[in-house]
Order: sequence, then structure tokens, then C-alpha cells
Amino acid sequence: MISATHHRPVRDSAVGVVTVDDQAVFRAAAHEIIDATPGFCALGEAGSGAEGLALVEELDPELVLIDVRMPGMNGVETARRLTERHPRSVVVLISIADSANVPSTAAESGAAALVRKQDFSRSMLLDLWATYGGR
Repeated sequence: MISATHHRPVRDSAVGVVTVDDQAVFRAAAHEIIDATPGFCALGEAGSGAEGLALVEELDPELVLIDVRMPGMNGVETARRLTERHPRSVVVLISIADSANVPSTAAESGAAALVRKQDFSRSMLLDLWATYGGR
């Protein structure tokens, strides 16, 4: 079992981000990108959907990044539950696959967007927040 990682940064007015992904390599890369982006801070990371739900409950982030394909509760189901329980949080699905190869139920999850992991960058993070952060 992979346990959730908590970070205790000073948030001030920064956008708090939680990353939910079963791959530690992507979580680490996302953490670096988030913390290197002005106005954002990585609040925590979880390795499964269930851990992600608990972490969001505890940390109340403004933005949640969720991998589509995870063992156990997949990202689509995790996103659906998060958007129901935490409508204030902007949920973004992430996937290594092109959107054409992602389950059609992803569109029904309540997530604001679906992005490819390989495209995730500081500029994408800023664009996501500029587009969906004020909804």
C-alpha cells in the first residue's frame, strides 16, 4: 500500500494542489512543476483514489490532479466522488493516453479538463487555472 504524502507549505494566497497518481515518478515530477510555478504550492500527493479522497478532505485544495488509470478506484470514479463532495475544488484528469483512448465516462466525471501527462508543464498549469480556476 502506498501511503499519502503530506506537505506543509505556507499557502498564503497560493493555489493549493493535490496530485493523485499511482506512479511515484509522475507525482514527484508534478510536485516539482507545481512548486516551480509562481502562485501554486503542492499540498500533498496520494497513490490511490481512496487516499486521494481522504487527502482532499483533510487539505481542501483548490486544484486536484487525478490520473485516469489507477488500480482499485480509477481516476474517473475518484473525480466523480471528489466533484460531488468538494465542488469548490477544480478537478483535472491526467492520462498518458490521448483523449480518444480515455473512457467516455471521463466526460461524465465532473472533471474540468483532461490533459496528457507528457504535456504537463508550468504553462499548462497556469493555463488550466486561468481557464477553470474562477468557475
